[in-house]
Amino acid sequence: MFVRKSILFIFVILISIFSFEYTFALSDTINGEENKKMTGNRVEYEYAYFGGGCFWCMEAVFENVEGVIDVVSGFAGGKKENPTYKEVCTGTTGHAEVVMIKYEPSIVTYKELLKIFWKSHNPTQINRQGADVGSQYRSIILYTDDEQKMIAEQSRHELEESGVYRGPIVTEIVPFVKFYPAEDYHQDYYRKNPNAPY
Repeated sequence: MFVRKSILFIFVILISIFSFEYTFALSDTINGEENKKMTGNRVEYEYAYFGGGCFWCMEAVFENVEGVIDVVSGFAGGKKENPTYKEVCTGTTGHAEVVMIKYEPSIVTYKELLKIFWKSHNPTQINRQGADVGSQYRSIILYTDDEQKMIAEQSRHELEESGVYRGPIVTEIVPFVKFYPAEDYHQDYYRKNPNAPY
């Protein structure tokens, strides 16, 4: 009788522990995307927002970076709520084509992402990248807090001092307000269209 009660007690304890862990994990899943960072012993994620011309190209670059969890193409830096791609292409909404980068800072830092950003486009071109012309193709960094702002400004200063480019760096460094994902056919564009001439 004592053995049966002991086994039952241990079973109840194990069920309680499992239920707590499951609830904790589920809570992280539901609320994790709303927070800039996940806390406790869980993996922490952060977000970076960069624009450097066509978001298809920027997305393709950052999707292959170790430590990057997800990259989403979209729009930011403008005034119109929920803009469409066609609206942004008119250059009247104020938005830039940008990518939202979800990353694990223990693997890749914000500063390292910035180094990739600078190398993946020409930051001296105003409102264009190659054949893409318009304010929606401007070079832009949207920081989410003072730390990102400081790192971005320092990174831009270091690039200017390096003399890599003859012209001035025209990249905007502005506060992040809101990000609007682009339509589905823009997501993972390079991966889905590897033979596209663009």
